[in-house]
Amino acid sequence: MGDNTLREIVIPPEEATFWLDCWGRWCNKHGRFEHRKIIDYFHAAIGRDEEGYYVSQVNGDVVEKVYFRYEDTALFVFDVLLEEEKALVLNTGRRIVFDPETLFIRNDYLYLRHGGDLIKFNESSMLKIGRLFEDAGEQCFLRYKGRQVVIPVLTDQPPGRQRADETKP
Repeated sequence: MGDNTLREIVIPPEEATFWLDCWGRWCNKHGRFEHRKIIDYFHAAIGRDEEGYYVSQVNGDVVEKVYFRYEDTALFVFDVLLEEEKALVLNTGRRIVFDPETLFIRNDYLYLRHGGDLIKFNESSMLKIGRLFEDAGEQCFLRYKGRQVVIPVLTDQPPGRQRADETKP
């Protein structure tokens, strides 16, 4: 029997020909990706290890792993399900439980921390969750399950090892 071990080809972020913009849209030097199946395939292929975020696929007996650049973060909330499931749907297709205690605002954008991941709400998810927000002068609140949760406003810059705006071709 032959060896079933897959060979791995790794492309560093500075050699990747694509990146994620600040709203979670895949781009290359020609502009934003347009084909829904390709976009969905790329999002579903996002992984993370100690080196950062990457997309990968198996091609024959080779695993192709491309670390990509991103303008803000690699993970985004693409949908908000608050009726029954109370979950957030990420760009990867993964669902996470909605916990308002993990939310924060930075530079007028809504984020959350989940595990070691920084996740940003995209435009459409902001509209959906926006109906839960209340503004009280200098503070922003979210009303959820009968309670009012303060959403902190942070002023520091988000960490970004492989930010597209720092290494854009």
